[in-house]
Amino acid sequence: MNMKKKRILLVSVAAVATTMGAMAQGEYVCGDFHQHSAYTDGSWTIGAVMRKNMEYGLDWWANSEHGGAFATWGRHGGWDEVNGVQYMSDVKWNALSTRDGGTIIKGDNAESGNMWRWQSLSEFSIYDIIDARILYPEKLILQGYEYNPAGHEHADVCIIEGQFGEKPAAEALAEFEYKFDANDADKTGGAEKGWVKSTKEGKEKNLEALQWLQENYKGKSWMIPTHPERKCKYSIADFRNMNNVAPDVCFGFDSQPGHQKGASRGGYSASAFEGVEGQGATWGGTGAMAARVGGMWDALLSEGRNWWLFANSDFHDIEEDFFPGEYQKTYTFVESNDAEALVKGLRSGNSWIVTGDLINSLEFRVDENVMGSTLALDAAKEVTIYIKVCDPESANHNTYSDYTNPALDHIDLIAGEITGMVDPTSENYDNPNAPATKVIARFDAKGGVTDANGIVSTAWKDLGNGVKEIEYKVNIEKPMYFRLRGTNLGLGVAGETDENGNPLVDIAGENTAAKAFADLWFYSNPIFVTLKNGAENATSALTVNQMEDRIEICGAVSEASIVSLSGVAVEKETFEAGSDRNVIMTNSLPAGSYILVMTAEGQTVTRKIAIR
Repeated sequence: MNMKKKRILLVSVAAVATTMGAMAQGEYVCGDFHQHSAYTDGSWTIGAVMRKNMEYGLDWWANSEHGGAFATWGRHGGWDEVNGVQYMSDVKWNALSTRDGGTIIKGDNAESGNMWRWQSLSEFSIYDIIDARILYPEKLILQGYEYNPAGHEHADVCIIEGQFGEKPAAEALAEFEYKFDANDADKTGGAEKGWVKSTKEGKEKNLEALQWLQENYKGKSWMIPTHPERKCKYSIADFRNMNNVAPDVCFGFDSQPGHQKGASRGGYSASAFEGVEGQGATWGGTGAMAARVGGMWDALLSEGRNWWLFANSDFHDIEEDFFPGEYQKTYTFVESNDAEALVKGLRSGNSWIVTGDLINSLEFRVDENVMGSTLALDAAKEVTIYIKVCDPESANHNTYSDYTNPALDHIDLIAGEITGMVDPTSENYDNPNAPATKVIARFDAKGGVTDANGIVSTAWKDLGNGVKEIEYKVNIEKPMYFRLRGTNLGLGVAGETDENGNPLVDIAGENTAAKAFADLWFYSNPIFVTLKNGAENATSALTVNQMEDRIEICGAVSEASIVSLSGVAVEKETFEAGSDRNVIMTNSLPAGSYILVMTAEGQTVTRKIAIR
């Protein structure tokens, strides 16, 4: 097994001669959001999982396991490896006690043998994270957790506040779990710390949780919905609401799930999703929300919305899962090696994901703009799409077959139109489709391959040592975005891709580790290109002045609505043409956060407002 770390530093302009060229000061680092140990329902000790992160070449990772209550101490419970010998020690909380013989478990579960996750985060697992930082000082290791959002399924949450410094602690994260996790029913333990539990229910409780993170830990936290297709408990309206409430916290999803090793890939099944048979499964290992061109992810990007794609291992055990970094990686550009820089990098959208180390470096630009950024043009013009990718010539981590050095077959350039933010009161707010999005170009080693839609591939430039370079011109006549996907598979591969190169559904019960390593993909996050046309100027020129009992909107706005965080219009006004000072009243509304939705020249623009 080749454990050599594949990492490319992208530094200052002095690095022009490096494999991937020059970028701003910083580097791409690879990591994993989401992994389990015996602290919750994982089978391995937390120390063993930390070692596997290191072994498979990750630069950063977060221990992120379920909220609720669990029985096992993750430091000593679970499988481990010592000198190649495996053993299992099942240490339960109720086997431990204080020196005076009392229970160590706090809160309502004192006699149950199950410790609330807020306590294990605050008093146990954080210390294992600190130990791992001492063992692997060059790595960035975080304490996160897998949140049970009311009304949904799961999300990865991390709050870095307090985790570093002289006395690292996970108190903020523990407080969040106690206040908002749908599976934490404790009413006394957290109260002793002065924490006040949320009294809301369902999706309103989750939006309250996001608002709490946005107001208290902006720039120091994230909430990333994970394996969102698995139980179909997230709609596009939910994602829009969540991103509207906390744009600096909830900025993407793990639509490429873990559990890629098991018979049902991703832990998914071919159940109904969005009313289309098979959409609850994975497609080439990626969930339907992101894998379908013109699907939910593209609908969000077509708003110009900052909503990014990530991946994770979701490691629990070796029967269903690959170890962290063994199969999936998320690469993110960071300016420095610290937690705040990581949060900033993830939020920026300058990230890409890959399976099986199909590629190990990617540079993707529109003119000089990188992933997650916006190129603002004054007028229609031609832009240059620039792609440089490295398909490593060394073996990956596949030990399940002889297919250990997969070759990149082709890269698709996908483009969509940016049509503006969707009004929360519109019937399109729950529409998960973007039919204008499509593959507009394909690049491969030889060129001349035609798909069923008539797209003819263009040969990339082979620079040697696995590096491919592409330049492609596009005329921009309307606001657009661009993103990439690539694979080791050709077009029309039986059971894997259709005649246009799209991934086919992964049939439940037929996956194996070897099959997963034979079906590899990478996805980039998008680059937006806008045009400063009249409509855009009209919306950008709007000025909002909030007063005690009303909001004044200066500019040529035709209508405005005040919308609750759950998408209900609580106030709405239509304004006369030609008026440039318009008023919508707020004096009858309860205190709280809302979305102000304004329409100007047929374009929709939103602003978050708070009524005190």
